[in-house]
Amino acid sequence: MSDSARVIGVTGVTGHLGGRVRELLASSGHPLVLLARNPQKVTAGAGEEVRACDFADREGAIRALQGVDTLLMVSASEAVDRLDQHRAFVSAAAEAGVRHVDYTSFQGAAPDCTFTLGRDHWATEEALRASGMAWTFLRDTFYADFVPLMAQDGVIRGPAGEGRVAVVARDDIAAVAAVVLRDPDAHAGATYDLTGPEALTLAEGAALVTEVTGRPTRYVNETLDEAYASRASYGAPDWEVDAWVSTYTAIAAGEVSAVSDAIPRLTGRPATSLRELLERM
Repeated sequence: MSDSARVIGVTGVTGHLGGRVRELLASSGHPLVLLARNPQKVTAGAGEEVRACDFADREGAIRALQGVDTLLMVSASEAVDRLDQHRAFVSAAAEAGVRHVDYTSFQGAAPDCTFTLGRDHWATEEALRASGMAWTFLRDTFYADFVPLMAQDGVIRGPAGEGRVAVVARDDIAAVAAVVLRDPDAHAGATYDLTGPEALTLAEGAALVTEVTGRPTRYVNETLDEAYASRASYGAPDWEVDAWVSTYTAIAAGEVSAVSDAIPRLTGRPATSLRELLERM
């Protein structure tokens, strides 16, 4: 098979990350298979094919993945059964003959990491390691794009203390994913931490939001009890509240503070800082 004939599958094309990867690959010369739970929301362009694909529907995913050589697996939306969905999809990809999976994981993914959803990412990585397919793990940290959205009435609340987080721009993650998908063999078996260029406290992040956007924003450090109490009114299930709170406790624990050079090394340009991102929004 010539490299130009290698078919790339992209999940999450109706979301920001998958959609941006699709844009970056549009001129790559590779046929693209756009995989979506709601294919009616996607219009195929030149060299593209849209197929219905649901992670939880293993048999349907096997059909949708036929002929796909290299696959971007954007992690599924948060759900109580997300890990089951991931395992079903990995199994389907292996059976369909996919050769290489580029998976969006999480910085510090481990069976006992503080961020509860990071444990699901670790288990998904384990499934991919055992699948027989080649893989690349993109372990991104928390999204810089969400920092201004964390504020409720101008206040970011959570038990992060003075911990730091090297927040990363989603477009930077997409840029790395596109690099890997263009030349998967060069990245087989690699795990890349994808971070911004600096690690900030949430107080510093709030100050940047205030300075750049003009919207007064501040950070209030909560105790664990206060964090759970302040989120009780949403009526969310326990697993989801645990995930929300552990976003902050992971920062407090220092598990997302390491700054990586993977983005500039792989893309040839600096990682986007929170200030730069806010200036573009």
